[in-house]
Amino acid sequence: MQTTLTELIQATRAGQEAQAIINRCVHCGFCTATCPTYQLLGDELDGPRGRIYLIKQVLEGKPATRKTQLHLDRCLTCRSCESTCPSGVEYGRLVEIGRHFVDEQVTRPLMDDLMRSALKTVLPRKWLFEPLLKTGQALRPLLPASIARQIPAKQTSGIRPDRQHARKMILLQGCVQPGMSPDINSATARVLDRFGIQLISADKEGCCGAIRAHLNDAEGGLSDARRNIDAWWSLLEAGAEALVMTASGCGSMVKDYGHLLAHDPVYATKAQRISAATKDISEIIFDLRDQFKTRETDAEGVAYHPPCSLQHGQKSRGKVEQILTAAGIPVILCADSHLCCGSAGTYSILQSEISSTLRDQKLQNLAKTGANHIVSANIGCISHLQTGTSTPVQHWIEMLDTRLI
Repeated sequence: MQTTLTELIQATRAGQEAQAIINRCVHCGFCTATCPTYQLLGDELDGPRGRIYLIKQVLEGKPATRKTQLHLDRCLTCRSCESTCPSGVEYGRLVEIGRHFVDEQVTRPLMDDLMRSALKTVLPRKWLFEPLLKTGQALRPLLPASIARQIPAKQTSGIRPDRQHARKMILLQGCVQPGMSPDINSATARVLDRFGIQLISADKEGCCGAIRAHLNDAEGGLSDARRNIDAWWSLLEAGAEALVMTASGCGSMVKDYGHLLAHDPVYATKAQRISAATKDISEIIFDLRDQFKTRETDAEGVAYHPPCSLQHGQKSRGKVEQILTAAGIPVILCADSHLCCGSAGTYSILQSEISSTLRDQKLQNLAKTGANHIVSANIGCISHLQTGTSTPVQHWIEMLDTRLI
């Protein structure tokens, strides 16, 4: 697909990158078969190929409209299309570039703009998010069921080991996960402690940057990335083996630091090393599975929902299933395991109708597995799925923690 950019856009790094990505597209349409929004809405412009045409038109000088913006907003950025594309089109990167250029031309409705600003302000800051979450949890019994379902029930964190080990890895604490599901990181620490690995954290780390980046605040996302690199660098230099991610969405972002900061003369080299050192927790545990010692119990099968950020973003598939199987826990994948559950970060808030429909479809297929427990690998998927079912949904590392001796 040939593109003739306007001179103004051609002069930008983002424009040049977008042109290179678009030129790889052969408009074969394979992507539409695995696009959740196209499958749901049946509109070519709500599929990857159609959105690529929209972005191409904007880059070539056609004025963007609110309709253009809406079609791009409806994209989950699940990147399932990337796993399907035979030409290697980096659609996830392209749609974020396209959104930026469209948002420069199109003014958002006031309420939409205010909501996005609130999300960018509150979610990345634990000191703002956690008090609001606790207030919502305290009021939960008094709220209508439809609203109460959207607020996760209060959870407690188990004991976190304090033993010292020669082997050390850095844990990204996360911004919303510690408040919503505090035992995920504690369970991770307990599991790794069994194998002589100590988790450490940097005091000045914060949000990985994904929230702001995906809400068209690219500079805010890069600022978060630089702050984290500064916070982690001394620990990495002191011998930490890896950066461990327990939320696959964060992992996708941090693994992309090297690309995002490739043109930053101060951070480019450091960002490359940080990205190379970043591992999803499944990548760490996968290499330890031959050392498992498990409790002698009849483990029930679980339904596993692989997050898009893990299977399509990080291109990591099959590890969680093999880990749980090695621990004696039978794993079942549902019929549409390659498709998004509708969470997609803030998408479940900004596009709630589509998100809820995708969630319900996913839960129906998960229910057909017959499993009475669901596990996933990303806090967004876990909390989103839980809003639509009474079946327990948790991180797979928590289940593994209960199984290992």
